Amino acid sequence: MDTRTPALEVRDLSVVYPASGGRGPARAVDGVNLSVGQGEIVALIGESGCGKSTLARALVGLVKPTGGQVLYQDTPLDYSAIALKQYRRHTQLVLQDPGGALNPKQNVYDAVALGPRLHGLTDRLPETVRNALAQAGLRPPEDFFGRYPHELSGGQQQRVVIAGALALNPSVIVADEPVASLDASVRGEILKLMLRLRDDLGLSALVVSHDLGLAWNIADRVAVMYLGRIVEQGTVEEVLLRPQHPYTQALLSVIPSGAEDWRPTLLTGEPPDPTAIPAGCRFHPRCGRWAAASADERAASGCDRRELPVLAPDASAAACHLLSPTALETA
Repeated sequence: MDTRTPALEVRDLSVVYPASGGRGPARAVDGVNLSVGQGEIVALIGESGCGKSTLARALVGLVKPTGGQVLYQDTPLDYSAIALKQYRRHTQLVLQDPGGALNPKQNVYDAVALGPRLHGLTDRLPETVRNALAQAGLRPPEDFFGRYPHELSGGQQQRVVIAGALALNPSVIVADEPVASLDASVRGEILKLMLRLRDDLGLSALVVSHDLGLAWNIADRVAVMYLGRIVEQGTVEEVLLRPQHPYTQALLSVIPSGAEDWRPTLLTGEPPDPTAIPAGCRFHPRCGRWAAASADERAASGCDRRELPVLAPDASAAACHLLSPTALETA
């Protein structure tokens, strides 16, 4: 696997939604650096409302950033209609609800053929659809051509959605909660499929999820997002076995360890609100480490007043004033 040249990267990316309903502007993505290497799977982890899905949509050009850049193979994304259409041949989005993503009046053949038709790639279209379905694990593919979504299981529907992405021969897939709506017995099959696509086709992938088990099973690197910003990132082993940031530690603590003294860390305070980002470290109002600190330690840390630096796109690091140094030790 070659991760030296990013297949997809964001630099200082921000997405701000206008004020509405008496509330201020929502800083959904607030200064993010993130890279996905060639043939690499990166898991983006965080609570609902932290900005993961907005970032995913910005990566495929569905949301135009307020600031910063999206780069595909070191080239900044051009937001003209022609350039976006060309870009989406290379970077495809896979949504979490396959039932909602598929047209109930469209059979499997037409669903998979939709992308190539929109892009004028109609030469040898039956072969393209057949190969995409086979790559997605629906074999023999001809048996699925005439079926409709209601005739398929949830796992088969998700495979059809993935086949629709593969029909354009992309180099990057952005998957937003790709197994969240599936039964536990089917999730493993879809995760194995994504690993096989990476190994067989050299695909790069950003997988958005709140499921730490998913990250452990398929990711090469993990980025943890909180309130619009990456707060910790590194290899799977670094982040999931030796978490440094209090937020990452809290997320991992809910997984039973088997130890007699195991207790989950309960986050206090209000859930993330992108319209009211606190001063200093944005996590400090809910941080157990901050809550347990003495007055002198709080004053010295500056957690409630000093802004943290934005992490570099490929750094193994955690953004926390209470860590010294913030960089993780590379395994």
